[in-house]
Amino acid sequence: MASITFAASEFAPVALGFFGLGTGYIILGPQELFGWPKDGGRALARSNGVWGFFMPGLCQALVGLYLFVGLTWFESFKEAQLYTAAVAFSVFGIHWLAMGIIKFVEGDARPNGFMSIAFFLVSVLGVISFATGGDAPAAVLFVGLAAVYFFEFFASFGIAVPATEKLLGLAHTVTGFYLMYLTYGIVLSTANDVNILF
Repeated sequence: MASITFAASEFAPVALGFFGLGTGYIILGPQELFGWPKDGGRALARSNGVWGFFMPGLCQALVGLYLFVGLTWFESFKEAQLYTAAVAFSVFGIHWLAMGIIKFVEGDARPNGFMSIAFFLVSVLGVISFATGGDAPAAVLFVGLAAVYFFEFFASFGIAVPATEKLLGLAHTVTGFYLMYLTYGIVLSTANDVNILF
């Protein structure tokens, strides 16, 4: 039986995942940081849930799946660091799908505190993997993600609030805009051969 071989691709869709997560962080971060809009009630919770499900959730889950299929079945991606990216996009995407549903149905946020332990650890793994692999922009991203989940732990359990909620909002906002910088960097580098990443 003949086997099918696919050409190696330099077009890993990581910008889609960066943009999706960045959008989610830019939606939630300012709300946590500035406390606005206030008293949005059910309508605000549902809007945040829909945005959380589709942008950071679906965008990242699709990218993670795409990378895993490209790395394993079709072998169209050869860069080893894309394995770390595939793991991260997959778990963060599934996480955001769940978070979107939780926000939509106005579920209890306290279990997020326990979830944040696992995601803090996977963020530290990302820092280690990308730093040792020589990808400083991605390593810095995972430092931001680790900060998000560090503050998520305390905010979810109501420890030292409102300070930890504000710090969570700051981490979401700063990391969200950094994700937009990475989106620009990947798109301009891939499509226009212009490097703006440090």
